[in-house]
Amino acid sequence: MENSLENSVNIVIPTFNRASIIGDAIEAALAQDHENLMVTVVDDGSSDQTTQAVAGYLPHPRFRYLSLMHNVGTAQAKNVAIALNDCQFITFHDSDDFPHRDKISTQLAVAANPDIAAHPILNWRLSGKDAGSRLDVDLVVSEHTLVCADGTRHHIRRALSLVDDVFPNLQMAAGVPGDWILINCGLFRSSVFQDIGGFRNCIEEDRELRNRLIFDGRVVWLVPQILLTKYECEDSLTIQGETNYDSERRSQDRESIWSDAGAFRQGKSIEPVVMDLSKVRFNYLPDNLQTSNALMTPESRRNLDREISRARMASRGIPCSA
Repeated sequence: MENSLENSVNIVIPTFNRASIIGDAIEAALAQDHENLMVTVVDDGSSDQTTQAVAGYLPHPRFRYLSLMHNVGTAQAKNVAIALNDCQFITFHDSDDFPHRDKISTQLAVAANPDIAAHPILNWRLSGKDAGSRLDVDLVVSEHTLVCADGTRHHIRRALSLVDDVFPNLQMAAGVPGDWILINCGLFRSSVFQDIGGFRNCIEEDRELRNRLIFDGRVVWLVPQILLTKYECEDSLTIQGETNYDSERRSQDRESIWSDAGAFRQGKSIEPVVMDLSKVRFNYLPDNLQTSNALMTPESRRNLDREISRARMASRGIPCSA
């Protein structure tokens, strides 16, 4: 990446069999008015024409393509990007998300603001911070427009949804299922993943990570502005029978997440999620990457280093064993 690390942003787009729309998602990411960014597509073992759909972007200096040999799920695909991230900030856009052109710059204006302090009117001791001290904002989220599969549009802005698993007694009736502030497309300070780890390998991974950030006393800032439009496709995980909000899989995830929330309210600490990427293999990987300082198992780091080495040898035409 030619630009400096300071205020650099990695827009990660995990995708699976979305060849028909992945180009639009890439274009929307590259069109951001903040230029110090990288767009990273993580192809989670697609069996369609995704490779051909992204081929034209490979020469672009602000684009990267990581193709996984096998489908590992959304959470692990995002963890791969975290483990290979080299930017100061990182955000995750689904392939059916379309950010406004100023999304990143608006979020970054908060995340990079050096003058945000812990106002003494609030009880900062509960978050392990001193009143009056300077604060690093670890996650900047925003409102968004949700376009459901039936074509209806909804303005998602319920700030209280950020703490729904901890204080359900504060929640009002939602106008639409899934009326929650999105975490994925928030702007994360990359250093948080060094301490709390990555996404838990489940389908409620964004909800679980949100809670872990809050439990750890991290600063989460909500911009009261629509910065993204999310289209709910027929093949979205929230629509499909095995993974929708009423599915057994999500029910099991929620029970686990609620167990953590109960432990937190009893004063117990929540363990970080150490990423295990030791079995990940790539069909295609850029040869100019290196592992980040994110929390992962030693086996994961060794495996990723091997995969990067294989990519470098392949780029030089040197045969290497699988």
